[in-house]
Amino acid sequence: MPPVLLPASAAAFAPRSAPTIVLNSKVDPWLTATLKRVNRIKRPLNSVTQHFRCLTETLSSPSAIWTLSSLMLPKAPEAELRKDENPLVEALFNYQMITIEAYIVHVDMVSENEVAFKLTPETIESLVEYHKDVHSVDTAAATWSWSEKQVQLEKLQKDFVQAANKFVYRTNATALEGLEEDGAGELLCGRSEEVKTAIMGLFLPLLPPPPRVVDVVRPTPLLPSSTGTENWWQQTMSQSQSSSADSWRIVPSSPTTTSSGDSGSSMWASMSMNDLQLPSPPTPSYNEPFSTSCESPTHFYSAPMSNASFSAAISSAPITPHSLPSTLLPQQCSTSMGYGGFDWGRYQDFALPYAM
Repeated sequence: MPPVLLPASAAAFAPRSAPTIVLNSKVDPWLTATLKRVNRIKRPLNSVTQHFRCLTETLSSPSAIWTLSSLMLPKAPEAELRKDENPLVEALFNYQMITIEAYIVHVDMVSENEVAFKLTPETIESLVEYHKDVHSVDTAAATWSWSEKQVQLEKLQKDFVQAANKFVYRTNATALEGLEEDGAGELLCGRSEEVKTAIMGLFLPLLPPPPRVVDVVRPTPLLPSSTGTENWWQQTMSQSQSSSADSWRIVPSSPTTTSSGDSGSSMWASMSMNDLQLPSPPTPSYNEPFSTSCESPTHFYSAPMSNASFSAAISSAPITPHSLPSTLLPQQCSTSMGYGGFDWGRYQDFALPYAM
């Protein structure tokens, strides 16, 4: 569908001028009857040119103002309206009647077969005043406050002024049947409801800005192994530490290197060969000669003994606990180091009669 071109007088804030009229090559009979009815002076209407001249003069008259509709609107914001038990009193004191008036700017009976109406300056002024004093206050009270609310409210008012000045109501060309004397007229066939709906659609609400998207910081989920084990771990550690401390209280501590060396030296120095207590060898079941003339301490022969005799000897032999020399001194140069009158090099003379 091609766009409909309107004259310059239909633009916003444009002054009123004579309407643009486009008639068909053959004028409809209803238009001829309407023009004859509204004209006081009888004039011939036998051609398209005569119809064009008569219609242009009639619609260009300053009194050619059409009543499109009427609106019942409140006089004040809702918070200031008068409350009364009688609804008639409330209607008289709280509401006002605004008549929507317009003039014809365009008539096209060829391509679109329509007529276009533009609001009068007085009607635009009344609508703008109501929007500023009543509608803006009510819509501002119905929304929550934000930093740019006043700026958006002013922008809403400016947009309404632009929309009211740009408003053009277009309907079928048969609406000219409501034409009256001096070019005035009124819409018929329920078209006033269409105008009322279109005018009320210009009153837009004040929309608050959309809520900002906030990144929700979710807590890090706990692993199953660490859920609820903090106190358990501390209790376990404390119990283990206490039990280990108790065990150290029971078991005697080993001597330090310094103290052990000093005490060990004095102990071995004062000990003689007679003080050594060696387990007596068990009585062998049979005697066989053996030789002690071995060149090395690792080659010697001892009498064999049975397992039962050996076990009895081990279990019955008294063993005196003594600290070994290796735990008493940090360094030993060789096995020939002596303590007090005891020479470790003579350990061959004290070889046991059984193998170790």
